[in-house]
Amino acid sequence: MEFDWNDEQRTFRATVRAFLNDNLPPDWEALAHGPGSSAQSHFSKQFCAALAKAGLLVPHWPAEWGGRDADPWTSFILAEEMWAAGEPRGGQYMNVNWIGPTLMRFGSLEQRQRYIGPMARGETLWCQGFSEPEAGSDLAALRTRAELVDDKYRVNGQKIWTSYAGLADTCFLLARTSEGKGGISIFLLPMDTPGITVRQIPSIIGEGDIHEVFFDDVEVPATAMLGGEGEAWSIVREALALERVGIPRFALATKMLHRAVDTLRKESRFHHSAQVQAARAKAACEAARLGSYSIIDARCNGQIPGPEASLVRFGTVNAERLVSDFVVEHLPEALSGGDPVMLAHHQRAIVAGIASGAAEIQLNLIATELLQLPREPR
Repeated sequence: MEFDWNDEQRTFRATVRAFLNDNLPPDWEALAHGPGSSAQSHFSKQFCAALAKAGLLVPHWPAEWGGRDADPWTSFILAEEMWAAGEPRGGQYMNVNWIGPTLMRFGSLEQRQRYIGPMARGETLWCQGFSEPEAGSDLAALRTRAELVDDKYRVNGQKIWTSYAGLADTCFLLARTSEGKGGISIFLLPMDTPGITVRQIPSIIGEGDIHEVFFDDVEVPATAMLGGEGEAWSIVREALALERVGIPRFALATKMLHRAVDTLRKESRFHHSAQVQAARAKAACEAARLGSYSIIDARCNGQIPGPEASLVRFGTVNAERLVSDFVVEHLPEALSGGDPVMLAHHQRAIVAGIASGAAEIQLNLIATELLQLPREPR
């Protein structure tokens, strides 16, 4: 197996790093502290528009939709560098990683023409309406309902923990159109539709990052449905596989680990116990990185990510947690005002095991789908 990058990949990585150096403001480290804040989201729109003009926002997309047909490695190198820098794309990483590609694959011509262009130009922000108060990672339990009335659907229900909902233009919404696991459908719903109420949830993970969203007799045209009625399960499984591997959180975790170690060395505090804990965290970051690379390699060979994506996802969660634990143990002052970027990473690590599907659910998927272990009888 060849582990080295080729000349084209090294050149692309250098180009992305140069762009970041030229386009991140001097106060970026403080701005990155609030990934869902109004200030960061406003900056992200400007940043993504500049990325698009430079041909660096969606290079892996088909040329007909604003990309240049680059392979999945290009997309992942881009994501690695963005996350190592604190993800200045903000919530638009969802557009780039999985919402745009999902619409290309399953959307109608009208949906693709309406939504993909603004994504490719870095002009729009989406949120995903998945989790509910009694249906977190268990999407089959969701209760938000869409009932067909004449030629429109009427949506009623509630979503929770919805990232970026306060500033999003459009929601990738899951709603129940009939009973059972196969009764869930997807709607592409503009967030300014009458009947939608968004309330911010106070949290420690960043200003304006998560919300409750309420739907009260929200009317949605039938043309807003993505795919057919009841097809959400198969579409979302593929989309989430792209998201789980498309977020290289290990890149920021690795950078934070090196940053913490450098600080401890300068202060002559990098003693044996810290060295051992740092080595474990570094090994976990490398395992997450190489696991992600194995999935990208499979995608380059035309394979759709399966349960292996859950394994990689859990490995990344573990890496983030170990780095965060290391900082808490040996450099706690960084989290109490000493280093805003380390604090931002620590906050993101707290929710790493929840976003994109709870870590415990990933372990269940690994056990049943990858290891083929029998389920315990109830």
